[in-house]
Amino acid sequence: MIKIRDIHLEGRSDESWIPIINGIDLDLKRGEVLGLIGESGAGKSTLGLAAMGFARDGVRISKGSVEFDGIDLVNAPAAVKRGLLGKRIAYVAQSAAASFNPAHKIIDQHTEAPVQHGVMSTKESQEDGMELYERLRLPNPTEIGFRYPHQVSGGQLQRAMTAMAMSCRPDLIIFDEPTTALDVTTQIEVLASIRDIVEQFNTAAIYITHDLAVVAQMADRIKVLLKGDEVEEADTRTMLSSPKEEYTKSLWAVRSFQRPAKPAINTGATPIVSVKNVTAAYGKMPVLFDVDFDIHAGRTVAVVGESGSGKSTAARCITGLLPPINGHIEFEGEAMPLDYRRRNKDQLRQAQMIYQMADTALNPRKTIGEIIGRPVQFYMGFTGAEKRKRVDALLEQIELEPSTYFNRLPSELSGGQKQRVGIARALAAEPKFIICDEVTSALDQLVAEGILKLLADLQDNLGLSYMFITHDLATVKSISDEVVVMKDGRVVEQGPKAEMFQPPHHPYTDLLLSSVPEMDPDWLTDLLKARGVDNIGDAAVGKM
Repeated sequence: MIKIRDIHLEGRSDESWIPIINGIDLDLKRGEVLGLIGESGAGKSTLGLAAMGFARDGVRISKGSVEFDGIDLVNAPAAVKRGLLGKRIAYVAQSAAASFNPAHKIIDQHTEAPVQHGVMSTKESQEDGMELYERLRLPNPTEIGFRYPHQVSGGQLQRAMTAMAMSCRPDLIIFDEPTTALDVTTQIEVLASIRDIVEQFNTAAIYITHDLAVVAQMADRIKVLLKGDEVEEADTRTMLSSPKEEYTKSLWAVRSFQRPAKPAINTGATPIVSVKNVTAAYGKMPVLFDVDFDIHAGRTVAVVGESGSGKSTAARCITGLLPPINGHIEFEGEAMPLDYRRRNKDQLRQAQMIYQMADTALNPRKTIGEIIGRPVQFYMGFTGAEKRKRVDALLEQIELEPSTYFNRLPSELSGGQKQRVGIARALAAEPKFIICDEVTSALDQLVAEGILKLLADLQDNLGLSYMFITHDLATVKSISDEVVVMKDGRVVEQGPKAEMFQPPHHPYTDLLLSSVPEMDPDWLTDLLKARGVDNIGDAAVGKM
């Protein structure tokens, strides 16, 4: 189906071209899944796009060939490529929030490719879209497509993008981190759906991921990349059991970081933040119900649960972006105004946020110095040389050289570097409390481990308190002190980390813990059978 030979790609830097991919070969048959892994900057996404005969702005294919079903994609006329892309070749991007058009409803964007390629009528495509939404376990599958992208959660939007890629039943799909934004229970259903589609329609797929346990479930073969070079390639079982190269072995060994357990909280200690019996709604739709938990000084509380469980909504209530209907928020024992517009500058300063998708959280037209400098000036009143000195100090705190990064734009940084800038922007206000909203979910495991270590060091040095919103239970184990489990807008269980990972558990906590993928190619199949699902397609349509 796809044959790549000696492919080279280069990126423009000033007046010269810098190598990105250095002579890689790739073969893929119908019905086969190839996993591409490697740390951030390895060239995974660039190679995946090159398999479509495509290169981003500022990048060029300088040498080599790409054949899709006998068609030369490197030299094919634009009209030929337009006839293939979207119809026979599809792409699922990592950041659905940045990829959907915010001005159009989801279903209208879903039907565009099938209608333009003459595969289906608008009505047929809408009906097919609803069926795909059901397969991918989207809530209200007959209605959700008629919402705008900002009206659904990040995990739901990622599944809608996967459905859109499948709309024309393509021969080749490039999956670029398609489950990054998904909680573990939803991830299982989406992985089952993808495997079902690949098997049912004999589709070839390239699966790009930094999650080794996920690629173990999806790929027939694994290719490891490092800085544009191929490190090694083998079938999945061989690669997992006996990798040849030291770099591959180092990938297998990541996520070793574990924070030592902190002493018990003193009885009667006043929390930094208290969420007291909070009930909240979006319009007339209730989304939080009597939520109650505390976050103490210098500690990390991990808030976990499925997409739509209310984790980020609770954070919005704490920051005042969504005033609760009932209940109240306390900061160091004093009630805070529920609406951020009624909070003074010092109250606003004390609670800051680091966002999940650094790509969409940083203004692409501002330099790194301007992005970090704005809160420095707003909260601290610094200007001129004093402001520059403070920004430089913040860049050093996040381990980025000021002289190198101050005048760069976000587009010139890697994903991990952009997330560090998000951390510096939060630190610029000198807060006592920071909300970390899925801050490592979009990062490869090596970079994510570096971010977790940085956050831990900052907590130790500055006495910060964290609310760590995540669906990654490995992250929970590595960094949290207490855990709050949420489902359907309610807290179902909470307590110290050591207790939360020891049985007995609430049934929902058991479900979350059992849904964490393992580095075993048979794990997903065995899990589905244990849950009474003999046909993986049944899991895809929710018979779990």
